[in-house]
Amino acid sequence: MHDFLNRVILNQKLCTKNFSLSINTIDLHTEGEPLRVVVNGFPRLKGNDVLSFRRDFQNHYDHLRKFLINEPRGHRDMYGCFLTPANDSNGHFGVVFFHNEGYSTMCGHAIIALTTLVFEMDWLEAVQGLNKIFIDAPCGRIESWGEIKNNRVIKAGFFGVPSFVLGLDYQIQIPGIGSLEFDIAYGGAFYVFIDIKKNDLNLVLNGDNYNKLVSLGRLIKEEVIRSSIEIAHPFQEDLSFLYGIIFYESSDKRDVFSRNVCVFADGQIDRSPTGSGFSGRLAIMNERNQIEPKQKIQIESIIGSSFVGWIETNQTYGPHDAIVPAIEGKAVITGEHHFVLDNLDFLDQGLSLW
Repeated sequence: MHDFLNRVILNQKLCTKNFSLSINTIDLHTEGEPLRVVVNGFPRLKGNDVLSFRRDFQNHYDHLRKFLINEPRGHRDMYGCFLTPANDSNGHFGVVFFHNEGYSTMCGHAIIALTTLVFEMDWLEAVQGLNKIFIDAPCGRIESWGEIKNNRVIKAGFFGVPSFVLGLDYQIQIPGIGSLEFDIAYGGAFYVFIDIKKNDLNLVLNGDNYNKLVSLGRLIKEEVIRSSIEIAHPFQEDLSFLYGIIFYESSDKRDVFSRNVCVFADGQIDRSPTGSGFSGRLAIMNERNQIEPKQKIQIESIIGSSFVGWIETNQTYGPHDAIVPAIEGKAVITGEHHFVLDNLDFLDQGLSLW
């Protein structure tokens, strides 16, 4: 038995001749939400900025997204990204985000995780205290920071793109529910925001109601998309779509302002408080005079993890009065992976049962 175990230990290297695909990733989680970062194995993409790299990948290599996100290598709620060159010499790198349905325009938990990863892996030089990175996301350039103490990233954060309210107090009829009132705001992606208590939904935002939240989020998203509400970004058509539904309610924790639960993509639930969603929520609170500039608030997720956020500045963004949000949280590395496609494997794009 010991001879066999010694042989296992000494012969762990995979025989690459049996594989038609080989991709290396580093995985993390940010306040519970996973991120799979591709570090090797993706093709060189055509384009001159993040949006064009994103289009090229979407048009020609979407099978690689499915390979990493779908079962058996991933799961319904897996989230991933890969790095690209920056849009210009003032950025450090670009990033394309992907999930079970396709590609997102902004992801706060991924920015926090990537910032942590860059410094934990020594990809950029760092000093004690705050260290800045400039990341080009599909929605625009993000300034992020990692706070380093004793050579560890103890927290990370970012200033989001200008975030604004598209409209307040929309109403729509939802089958089986009736009239629903909601707001729509942009925080790098567009979200519908639904106050659980105001709409008398009789639904607690916790893990026990996971399936109910997925079903309700999907239903509401479909109805809003079918409605006459126009969801348009002032400058980029690629950003003009409804990404997710955010339910919120008050928290019984003394230091927590409220709980956000985001249902996005094809029925994914964010385990974190959703950085871009938090950004949109801050824009709504600013519009309703519910928050002061630089006032820090804490929002928790469906699992009780939290982000801290505040309004850094106000500005005009196209026709909108916008804010620049700031969001902070914590991420940790969970593992390294070498994913392969065996020549005998028929699941070259994985599978999904949802």
